[in-house]
Amino acid sequence: MNSAKMAWKAGKRRTYRPWVPEPGRWLQFDWGEGPRIGGRRTWLFCAWLSWSQFRVVIPVWDCTLGTLVACLDTTLRRIGGSPTYALTDNAKTVTVEHIAGIPVRHPQMVAAGRHYGCQVVSCVPYDPESKGGAEATVRIAKADLVPTDANLLPAYDSFAELADACRTWCDTVNSRRHRATGQIPADRLDIERTTLHVLPVEPLALALGEERLVGSDRTISFNSVRYSTPPGYTGTRVWCRVVGEELSITARTNSGDLSEIWRHQLSTPGVPQITDAHYPDHPDGRAVHQPRLQPRSEAEIAFVGIGPGAGRWLKEAGPAGATRIRAKMARAVELTTVLGNDKVDQALGLAATAGRFADADLLSILGHIADSKPAGEVVRADEVHSVQNGTIGWQALGR
Repeated sequence: MNSAKMAWKAGKRRTYRPWVPEPGRWLQFDWGEGPRIGGRRTWLFCAWLSWSQFRVVIPVWDCTLGTLVACLDTTLRRIGGSPTYALTDNAKTVTVEHIAGIPVRHPQMVAAGRHYGCQVVSCVPYDPESKGGAEATVRIAKADLVPTDANLLPAYDSFAELADACRTWCDTVNSRRHRATGQIPADRLDIERTTLHVLPVEPLALALGEERLVGSDRTISFNSVRYSTPPGYTGTRVWCRVVGEELSITARTNSGDLSEIWRHQLSTPGVPQITDAHYPDHPDGRAVHQPRLQPRSEAEIAFVGIGPGAGRWLKEAGPAGATRIRAKMARAVELTTVLGNDKVDQALGLAATAGRFADADLLSILGHIADSKPAGEVVRADEVHSVQNGTIGWQALGR
């Protein structure tokens, strides 16, 4: 039986003709499933330039058409030009359907090919061997970047960590000698780049979405709703597109890559989507303005110079309506000449925390510290720490 199978396979075995790639002619790309970040699924866009063996891996949140065009734009700008053909499989973002075995291309993907000066082609359905270079890139990238029980890689805490890991991986594999060619892919890319087509200055906005300008408040307006953007994009153009129930914002990063910088849940007019992480220089928002300490006179400079506790005392005493603040400041400066800055600063900090700004409060706190009594936790007089008698004595009434 085995001999019959071997004879049948010998007659049906697929034969190959060695493929000799030409410089600047073929780019292959494919998708691979990436690691989960915060329980959310990610994808790895993997591209491979056939002659130079140069590889590009980009992490993304989805495989939609806009994301695909953004990844192609980033890939082509990293390699420095556009090849003649871009080969991939028959995803719906590339091939809409097959009629009598003829693939029908997605109109926007055809427009993308014309925009970048290359022709997007697809392999034979269910035949991944026709784009083996991209398949190998996906396999190697997943083995090196996706945490598993075998490679014992640590999980990624954020999408930025995954993006940095992918960029580092690309730099590593492109700078070491390739086994098949015996040369370094980055060096061969310098040669192949001379045969690539020149790229357009702007990306294809048709697939990326609607263009918006980031205002000075780091927000963009989409369908009459304000959405915040991360720092560093004020005054630049971004592209917005709806992906399911989310708004995807894509921009050109400092490295020149076209990348998704943030996603917001879609909202309605009157309900802006503002993320606190986008305003690290405004930790308290705009509800309460905290004034900055700006001592001008010699007395003010001497008091603030006691330490951070003095500054905290002044910030609390002013809004609390404390009286004779300047006299109390001068008294605190006098006490430093006897007790030292550290003890006075500690007492001022405790006074600010407890809200004690009377004339004798500072001396009382200093006396408490001098008696070597631990300051302990500051207790505020409220309903939680009330000294009023409870009602437990009434429980027997009416019985």
